[in-house]
Amino acid sequence: MTAVGQRSVVDVVGEAGRRRTFAVISHPDAGKSTLTEALALHARVISEAGAVHGKAGRRGVVSDWLAMEQARGISITSAALQFGYGDAVVNLLDTPGHADFSEDTYRVLSAVDSAVMLLDAAKGLEPQTLKLFDVCRDRDIPVLTFVNKWDRPGLEALELCDELVERIGLQPMPLTWPVGEAGRFRGVLDCLDGSFVRFSRTAGGATAAGEERLDPASALAEEGEDWVRATEETELLAASGGRFDPSRFFAATATPVLFGSAVLNFGVRRLLDVLVELAPPPTPRSDVEGRARPLDAPFSAFVFKVQTGMDPAHRDQVAFARVCSGVFERGMVVTNATTGRPFATKYAQQVLGQQRSTLDTAYPGDVIGLVNANALRVGDTLHAGKPAVRYPGLPSFAPAHFAVARPADLGRAKQFRKGIDQLGSEGVVQVLRSDRRGDAAPVLAAVGPMQFEVAAHRLETEFNAPVALERLPYSVVRRLDDPAQRALVESRRGSEVLTRAVDGTDLALFVDQHTLGVLRRLHPELAVSALVAGAE
Repeated sequence: MTAVGQRSVVDVVGEAGRRRTFAVISHPDAGKSTLTEALALHARVISEAGAVHGKAGRRGVVSDWLAMEQARGISITSAALQFGYGDAVVNLLDTPGHADFSEDTYRVLSAVDSAVMLLDAAKGLEPQTLKLFDVCRDRDIPVLTFVNKWDRPGLEALELCDELVERIGLQPMPLTWPVGEAGRFRGVLDCLDGSFVRFSRTAGGATAAGEERLDPASALAEEGEDWVRATEETELLAASGGRFDPSRFFAATATPVLFGSAVLNFGVRRLLDVLVELAPPPTPRSDVEGRARPLDAPFSAFVFKVQTGMDPAHRDQVAFARVCSGVFERGMVVTNATTGRPFATKYAQQVLGQQRSTLDTAYPGDVIGLVNANALRVGDTLHAGKPAVRYPGLPSFAPAHFAVARPADLGRAKQFRKGIDQLGSEGVVQVLRSDRRGDAAPVLAAVGPMQFEVAAHRLETEFNAPVALERLPYSVVRRLDDPAQRALVESRRGSEVLTRAVDGTDLALFVDQHTLGVLRRLHPELAVSALVAGAE
């Protein structure tokens, strides 16, 4: 038996088998961060759950640490939480729900093995949820569905399940079913054993909800018509193909469905149990050559997120990396496959919002926070030993908004340039440069305009470099495949070519589709191609 560091192959594979690494995805305001807190509460990582839109006396969520997040009640950054639950190790990645931050969410989904799709009981499948589900489908990520906010008025449970079939072709397989209509939540029918789980409220939902399990006869006696309706509806779904089958979940053709209320902690413990029981553990990842790297191969990981300013006292940079193979041990020197240079991992941490703890060891499926990681960029591969390994890079979304950035105070130009470079390396915005404007006035490109607000806020608060933004009229972007055609594009009014700083890609920008169409008719030889989320 070979050894990996000081640990056997059996240890690595066994430890990987204990990991459950998943993301929570949904439309804005469906309750993702509140659910994250509730899951951490049930795992006893925190003693009291917060809420994004907190009631008086109830603190905010731990995972939303950025000042703008706390002020607006939305998630802008991604949070990485790790905790033990029973014999399992849970890695939960919370993601921004706002469409303007789709690029960050896509990166997070590259680092998980499954996803929880959170639906608002009153709204069902919303546009951003659909977009994120498409990413999961493209990556064959199994999806578990949690219908949230059942304590408030909403749609019929069967209507929500019909949406899953009709709009995304995903067969619902209920594991729990609500007893009582939306807004009058009594508890849930356990579809696997037929029992009734009744919930009791706690003060503000800040602590774990009490649960009482009753047999079907007792449930019928106490809940009457609500119980009869729940049993009839679950029987109807089972007869129409909704009987639970784990193989269909793993194949990403069907989704287990649970009902609850994250803010009241109703149904959250069962969700956590199901994730541990059903969610797939890490499997071998394919490198750029398409070769699956065994879990027990020497250490390797890829960087999916870079964040600065999580600790205002130090303003250090943290790179989040998903371990793909082998054992990570703090202090080991690894190789950055992108640059071929060594990288020392002396400062490795687990990160819970702004709370940190030293991380000594990590296994496949774990997320490690590498501090003072100024040499790392999103998409970099880290590996130990030889031969080298490199995982596919993470694509950039096609930006739809553009603005020239200049320092509001010329005396802060040095801090401005440092901040722009930092935000570009993190992927907060895409930084584009042109000969026409020079390095002093880079162009910021964003999927959504709120990214500009985040960039301006961070430049001012973290780098003391207030910025003036001048919006540009461009709305269409294409990759310029032939650099020799730069002059051809810029010969037309309403178009120009800019170079993306992070990878040197030339982007052709146009004020509208008409401008691009005219240029293509005049010059059929024009070599441009679309930028999309999945590939470039």
